Amino acid sequence: MDQLIASFMIQSIVDGDKAAATALAQDALIRGLDPRDVIENGFIPGIRKVGGLWESGEYFLPELIAGAEAMKAAMAVLRPLLEASSAARLSLGKVVIGTIEGDIHDIGKNLVAAMLSANGFEVIDLGADVKLDRFILTAEETGASIVCLSALLTTTMLGQRRFLELLRTRGLRHKYKVLVGGAPVTRKWADDIGADGYGENALAAVRAAKALAER
Repeated sequence: MDQLIASFMIQSIVDGDKAAATALAQDALIRGLDPRDVIENGFIPGIRKVGGLWESGEYFLPELIAGAEAMKAAMAVLRPLLEASSAARLSLGKVVIGTIEGDIHDIGKNLVAAMLSANGFEVIDLGADVKLDRFILTAEETGASIVCLSALLTTTMLGQRRFLELLRTRGLRHKYKVLVGGAPVTRKWADDIGADGYGENALAAVRAAKALAER
C-alpha cells in the first residue's frame, strides 16, 4: 500500500476523525486494496500511536475515545470484506463484556469495549447491570473465549468472584478466560479470585486480552 495513503489513515485515527477514517476505508475498497494490508499498515499503527500518546500523558480520555471510535468506523467498512475472505483470520477472537449486575456504571466498560474492537476483537457488549447467567449464556451462544467483567463499586466487584465460582460449579471454567477490571479492582483481587487477567485501564485490558487470546 502507498505510504502516503497509509499516513493519511494513521492520521485519521490520531485525529479521532471518524468521517476521514470512514472515507479512507471506503476509498481503499474502491481501489481494490487488500483489507488486511489496509488494517495492519494503515489503521492499526494509528490506534497504537493514540495509545502511546495516552500513556505518555499527551492525550487524555476524550482523545483516546475519539481515536477508538475512528478505528471502529474504519473497521465497520472493512469488516464485511474481511469476513468474506481469508483475511477474516485477523480477528483475535470473540469477547463478551459487561458491567456486573447491580452496577449501572459503563463509561470505563464502553472504552474497553471500543479499544478491544479497535484492536481486532469481535466484541459482544451486554451493557450494564448484567446478570451473571447472561454472561455465560451469551458466551455459550456466540462461541466467545474471553469474558470481561467490569465493576465500579466495591459491593458489585464481589460479583466477579461469584461469576468464577458459577463457572466452576457448572464445569465451564476451562472454556473461558476471565478478565476483570474497574475502579476498585486490583491485580491482587484478580489473583485472589482466580481470574485469568486484569486491566487497570483500557489499554492494559487490551494487552491482557491479547495475551489471553494467544494462549
